[in-house]
Amino acid sequence: MLKIHAGTTGKYCDGFSRRSFLQVGVAGMASAGLPQILKAKEESASLGTPRKDTSVIMIWLDGGPGHMDMYDMKPEAPAEYRGLWNPIRTNVDGFDITELYPRQAKIADKFSIVRSLHHNQGDHFAGGHYMLTGRGGASGADTPGKYPFVGSIATSVTGPRKPGMPAHAAVPYASSIGLRPGYFGANYLGLAHNPFETDGDPNAANFQVANLQMPGEMSVARLEDRQGLSRFFDKFRRDVDSRGTLSAIDRFDAQAYELVAGAAARKAFDINTEDPRLRDKYGRHPWAQSALLARRLVEAGSTFVTVHLGGWDHHWALKAAYEGLLPIVDQLVAALFDDLATRGLADQVLVMLCGEFSRTPRMNNGGNGGAPMSMGTPGRDHWGNAMFCLMGGGGIKGGQIVGSTNRLGEAPKDRPITPADIHHTMFHVLGVDPSLNFLNHAGRPIPALETGKVIHELV
Repeated sequence: MLKIHAGTTGKYCDGFSRRSFLQVGVAGMASAGLPQILKAKEESASLGTPRKDTSVIMIWLDGGPGHMDMYDMKPEAPAEYRGLWNPIRTNVDGFDITELYPRQAKIADKFSIVRSLHHNQGDHFAGGHYMLTGRGGASGADTPGKYPFVGSIATSVTGPRKPGMPAHAAVPYASSIGLRPGYFGANYLGLAHNPFETDGDPNAANFQVANLQMPGEMSVARLEDRQGLSRFFDKFRRDVDSRGTLSAIDRFDAQAYELVAGAAARKAFDINTEDPRLRDKYGRHPWAQSALLARRLVEAGSTFVTVHLGGWDHHWALKAAYEGLLPIVDQLVAALFDDLATRGLADQVLVMLCGEFSRTPRMNNGGNGGAPMSMGTPGRDHWGNAMFCLMGGGGIKGGQIVGSTNRLGEAPKDRPITPADIHHTMFHVLGVDPSLNFLNHAGRPIPALETGKVIHELV
């Protein structure tokens, strides 16, 4: 077992530190194997799944963003439910959102909101696992992922949209509830399908992607020589590799070589070449510049890019937190949709905004989570019975509200939607057949997605 320290962030309410370790079982690193992935691609094509040139940007609000304070306002509910802010009208009739999102209100015709999403899990890890893999199995008492991230499944079939780019990338890193890559990992699909992480701060003046930098005194020619030497020795072992591990390692090495030796990725990741006026439009903040970098990656040929925005576990002091964070999110989301439209990418890139669960419809008194009762700074606790997902672009209809919750925002009132329905819709956008099967670590075939349906109102 290889254990790699993956960095430090803050703490969650359940006491788990975000200092985490990436544990890689070397024996299972290529359980799927390259032959199986190629077979899945062939099966997808033979089943008539149309080939597409679409991509996804998933903006992940790690910690649990509250639906009642963003996209499912309840102004007629009692004060302890309706919260601290008022809804405002958007440019779509009947589509109201929080007053802290004035920029998104001007472009609501470009995205839709699923208001009846639910998985009924109030545990960070269980909720994150459902949202990112479509399945149960993880919890605060058993945190390792049991299944691959749906984005890893999709990109294992599609590959990158253009050569020389990572098919699956994460800005600045892949992290779910403090675990890296956590439920964004490929699990039994193999390490080659884990996200390529940029690390660093895209807002920093000296931002560089370390994994794309040539080692000292190393040239492309020398890299080519070393690749040839590696192939020479590997061919002696290939015949005895019945599980396909070497094939997967070859693929991983080939991708790494292509990224380092080729110009496409280095150009795409060089955010400092972007027009300063556009960078200002997104906002000079690490989150905003991460979203801009994600746009650069999908435009250059990446198929799936996640943007990590952490720190949404607000059991108290909700007012200060949201009045600081929501304007940043508002600016970057509006800028991203405008940017994609300006570049002719609106129908090519699906943008998603979600987290592992939502927050309780009824606000607490500010004393939960360890804050002194006298602070009087209320917040909201864990809630997976009603939550939201923003989806727009990539052929998804804009200006739609899918489903609703009851008058107190506690549960779906109509058109209940599951994470699997979100994933089926995403696969539809990407042109990936959801009925494909992959072998898990035990050699058992597992369907790519759990049972669900494409959200017909959006397509």
